[in-house]
Amino acid sequence: MPSGDRGSGTVLVLALVAVVLLLGAGLGALSAAHGSAGRAQSAADLAALAGAGVLPRQGVAAACAVAGEAAVRNGARLTACEEDGADVLRVTAAVDGVGGQALRQARAGPSSAREEG
Repeated sequence: MPSGDRGSGTVLVLALVAVVLLLGAGLGALSAAHGSAGRAQSAADLAALAGAGVLPRQGVAAACAVAGEAAVRNGARLTACEEDGADVLRVTAAVDGVGGQALRQARAGPSSAREEG
């Protein structure tokens, strides 16, 4: 073996290890972002359902307060809450994650108010 090639295997192995570590870090960040989005969607769904149960009897202010409490209990915060038709509540929940903020919307109300599409 020529003396100029000595140690080249070590450099190649180190480069390969570095590439594998970078790929692992990237996949970890993607996984964390996906988890944040899932938590935000779950919190939005539950907040919309909780608020929609109160909306017909107590109005939008009380419904949004209940929705906000439900979002917090599920690890999120409510960034928007509004009445979206007769007895339908639309909410947006946010969860802070590794790559930034995950925002998800949900809508809840009576089955007669079902959105087409």
